Amino acid sequence: MTESKGITKSPTGIDGFDELTLGGLPTGRPALVCGSAGCGKTLFASTFLLNGARQFDEPGVFVTFEERPVDIINNVASLGFEMDKLIDEGKIWIEHIAVDPSEVAEIGDYDLEALFLRLELAIEQVGAKRIVLDTIESLFSAFTNPAILRAEIRRLFDWLKDRGMTTVITAERGDGTLTRQGLEEYVSDCVLLLDHRVHNQVSTRRLRIVKYRGTAHGTNEYPFLIDEDGFSVLPVSALGLNHKVYDEPISSGIADLDAMLSGGGFHRGSSILLSGVAGSGKSSVSACFASAACARGEKALYFSFEESAAQSVRNMRSIGVDLQPYMDKDMLRHIAARPTFYSLEMHLAVMLREVQRFGPSLVVLDPISAFIGNADQLEVQAMLLRMVDFLKSNGITGVFSHLMHSQDGATETDVGMSSLMDAWILLLNREANGEFNRELYLLKARGMSHSNQVREFVMSDTGITLIPPYLGEGRALTGSARRAEEAKLRRAEFARRAEVERLSESVGKRRRQAQAQIEALQAEMQADEAELNRLRLGEENYRAQLEADRALMEQSRRV
Repeated sequence: MTESKGITKSPTGIDGFDELTLGGLPTGRPALVCGSAGCGKTLFASTFLLNGARQFDEPGVFVTFEERPVDIINNVASLGFEMDKLIDEGKIWIEHIAVDPSEVAEIGDYDLEALFLRLELAIEQVGAKRIVLDTIESLFSAFTNPAILRAEIRRLFDWLKDRGMTTVITAERGDGTLTRQGLEEYVSDCVLLLDHRVHNQVSTRRLRIVKYRGTAHGTNEYPFLIDEDGFSVLPVSALGLNHKVYDEPISSGIADLDAMLSGGGFHRGSSILLSGVAGSGKSSVSACFASAACARGEKALYFSFEESAAQSVRNMRSIGVDLQPYMDKDMLRHIAARPTFYSLEMHLAVMLREVQRFGPSLVVLDPISAFIGNADQLEVQAMLLRMVDFLKSNGITGVFSHLMHSQDGATETDVGMSSLMDAWILLLNREANGEFNRELYLLKARGMSHSNQVREFVMSDTGITLIPPYLGEGRALTGSARRAEEAKLRRAEFARRAEVERLSESVGKRRRQAQAQIEALQAEMQADEAELNRLRLGEENYRAQLEADRALMEQSRRV
């Protein structure tokens, strides 16, 4: 039991409901569960009673006015509840009270004294803390006097409150009122309305807390599930912008895509949108994200609304991504369901429950556009917004693929999700020169710088590669046009290099010839210089001899 601003509450053990009511049902007070046939009233009451005995050590009494005890035991056994075992252990007591209006009419005056005696004995049998009355209409069908009916209803509720019994009373919905008598909802401390509606041939179960005296509670309608795991409620509307942010980058599984981001990957816990036309590679990129998460030793959860698990595994092997080993190790869980199988709220409830159970670090929804044809756009956007908020609040990276029907609306998606996403990858098919080529644009990546360049998106048996396109003359070429332009550029480059080599050789030859001529002229100059030196030396010798001869002549004359 938990305290909530003066009111003691008893937990029901129903997933999501106790969080929604901030603790459970009011302890020692009656709670009314009303709704039309088949909406889950008896199952809610049974789950409340059985969880009390199993999880919270509070024995209980199940009072049935319609079904036999063996039928009740068999009904809940299909959901995994072993009521017969709890009965043998003395934790549960089933009291079957059959009310026949014809017999009551013969008796005349009728009140609930006999019922109180039987309830008293049943409570003492197991020391009950909880009690279920299913359904109350059968009990009061014998009353024809409205005044007596109202008095006996109040008397029953007061009797249960005086004994401190935490009570769940089920009632059929009336015409214009919550119950057929129109009184039970006024004397109950807590009133729950279960609804089972069908829209566009798709059924949805929803729960609403009509009133809860003395405490705050959620007032919206909440989807609930009835499946092999019993009754569960998901208070998805309570989600908000209170999530934690991470600076850690995680790989997309595509090295070239990671290289386009300054951090080498996307931020953990971010929401990533993959949008593109049919055949542009959205599912392949999604599978790479999931495979990369498993390769890091983390869990990944893949929700597919178009392909089965076996089909996805086969298709991804063609691009070198083998998902089967991760599925065998239960690191990757693939859940496939058609959008028309559930309502939007039910899809959301199933997905959130699976995320809570599996505990993945990455979740893929492929594609979210599959819901567009089955519901209003605003409803789809609201559902996806709740999913995004839930993943962010739990630090889970979300990958959402979206099918675009036209490449003209590249700046907006059909469900208006682009503004909610932290990163947006746009995949397009371009027709040029008689062929389609895939292109990838990284339109947005909050919190990090990223490349604004278009990349050619190529899938092969070795994986996915992103090739920078040929950019020139104000246009980008991809595919065979890019390859032809690159070949042309290579040929032009080869011719240019050959011409450079030819001119270099010609210049070198002329330089060698000029050098030879220079060397010959230098040799002639050296020869002329040597000849000049010889002439100069001969002149000097001649003058010296002349001076010597003249001196001898002068000497001879004097003598």
